[in-house]
Amino acid sequence: MNAISPVAAPKARTFRLEPRPPAASYEEERLHRKQRLAATFRLFGRYGFDQGLAGHVTARDPEFPDQYWINPLGVHFSQIRTSSLQLVDHEGNILIGNRPINTAGFTIHSALHRARPDVIAAAHTHSTYGKAFSALGVPLLPLTQDSCAFYEDHAVFDPFSGVVLEDSEGDRLAETLGNRSALILQNHGLLTVGHSVETAAWRFISMDNAAHAQLLAQAAGPLKPIAHDIARKTAAQVGTEQGGYFSFQPLWDWIVAQEPDLLD
Repeated sequence: MNAISPVAAPKARTFRLEPRPPAASYEEERLHRKQRLAATFRLFGRYGFDQGLAGHVTARDPEFPDQYWINPLGVHFSQIRTSSLQLVDHEGNILIGNRPINTAGFTIHSALHRARPDVIAAAHTHSTYGKAFSALGVPLLPLTQDSCAFYEDHAVFDPFSGVVLEDSEGDRLAETLGNRSALILQNHGLLTVGHSVETAAWRFISMDNAAHAQLLAQAAGPLKPIAHDIARKTAAQVGTEQGGYFSFQPLWDWIVAQEPDLLD
């Protein structure tokens, strides 16, 4: 009788998320940004971040950095496609598109994109929890691992002075943001930026969630924030650009599977 050979133990394998390789051309990068921007609007529509004519997300054009893509005014987030997006310059001229744009959106985003050449995308909508939290006029506390992503990386823009229509107000907003990743616009809502559309979009979703969590915690009883040194360490782990990019990927896969027409 032949002896039974022992089964070899499987070799351990290592897997990791890989960063996106650089685009081969401006056209490839432009399509990538526009498709992720359209997906962002579809996702924001699903999250209920739409509020009438309010809300705008922008993506800088890769070939012409003083121009950016933005949503047309009066089109519901759930209906936006890649082909719906409009190209504007810092003076508010519509270079591609046949609909008006949100004037406040132009004022805010043009100031941000001018002041922060590193910012590829910026997101601002009137989400319910973002608005509710902004009325407190205070920064987010490091109450959870997720909220630590914004620890020492956001500011409060105050006071509220009405719809942002003046260039000086947009410049003041950009100055308040500084080199941070997010703003709480007092009595207004949230704003996030990123070195990719994916990161800016994920940060907005995550920040609205953190605002929601803090509102619930404050209503439930006394708070126990995370200690400063632990919060700072956690921020370096969960608040990175790459982390935001990777966190967006499952949402991208899901929304494209659910609503493939967004790619049109």
